[in-house]
Amino acid sequence: MRAIVLDGPVTPEEMRVRRVAVPEPPAGWVRIKVEAFGLNRSEYHLRAGFATNARFPVIPGIEAAGTVDLAPGGEFAAGQQVVAMMGGMGREYDGGYAEYTVVPASSVIPVRTDLDWATLGALPEMLQTAHGSLHTGLAIEPGQSLLIRGGTSSVGVAAAVLAKEHGLTVFSTTRNPQRTQVLRELGVDHPIVDDGNVAEKVREIVPTGVHAALELVGTNALPDTLKATAVHGTVCFTGMLSDTWTIPDFYPMDYIPNGVRLTAYGGESEDLPAEAFQRYVDLVAAGKLPIRIDRVFTMEEIGAAHRVMEDGAAVGKLVVRVGAPAT
Repeated sequence: MRAIVLDGPVTPEEMRVRRVAVPEPPAGWVRIKVEAFGLNRSEYHLRAGFATNARFPVIPGIEAAGTVDLAPGGEFAAGQQVVAMMGGMGREYDGGYAEYTVVPASSVIPVRTDLDWATLGALPEMLQTAHGSLHTGLAIEPGQSLLIRGGTSSVGVAAAVLAKEHGLTVFSTTRNPQRTQVLRELGVDHPIVDDGNVAEKVREIVPTGVHAALELVGTNALPDTLKATAVHGTVCFTGMLSDTWTIPDFYPMDYIPNGVRLTAYGGESEDLPAEAFQRYVDLVAAGKLPIRIDRVFTMEEIGAAHRVMEDGAAVGKLVVRVGAPAT
């Protein structure tokens, strides 16, 4: 089969498609014929050498969409439409950047949809992270206000759409003033240009601060995000778009404003129940959940896709459609 294999950290331009053996699934695992997979910041960290739990060689990819090819334990039927995500994919064992991937049955979610494969391939990790951040990390409620820091990322886009669907007022940031219109088209109530002083801009609109905030940029933006949040409000740290992960000399009494709660989210596929994923997919298919795909690539264009991701040039999700080689 065709697959992208990493022997160690490389530049995007050094990524190549190889021919490798089709993997065999043991009991309790499922072999999926991959039709599409989304790109994620986690894979950039792995490819660039930032991942602390990396093992090489490895086929990267923490998600995939396709059909069941073989399930020795009978958990799924051959030909069944499924998605898979997390659970060690692309790190502890080979992931989704291939024509076939073998994953634990616990990481597989069945789905029924007429969506095209590229669209379905964009959804698993994006929806899982957004859903988990909003409901596990922030415990959002209708009528609340939400700030999304890093709003034009794929998770930021999904979080805005899911939050609006849940009845929240959404503030969302972008560093590029030209992207505020994209946020408005997604239903964001208050697009904000991030110049480092988002808290001040938020409190000009809602003086007491927002009920909830989703931090996707990193620890460099976190203090300002905390300042934008109301007393008894919650900030969930989920993303590190800036690649700034740690807080030097962390002193909670000085760092966290009085009465503001700081949580984190880094969940797994079980945080997105199958019925919730199916509902979201159905809403996407009905045009009621406007998920944004920035670009769709072939496997042979994986280097170009990673270059776009590394440069932060995408608004929404980057997807690879697995199929015939590019000509």
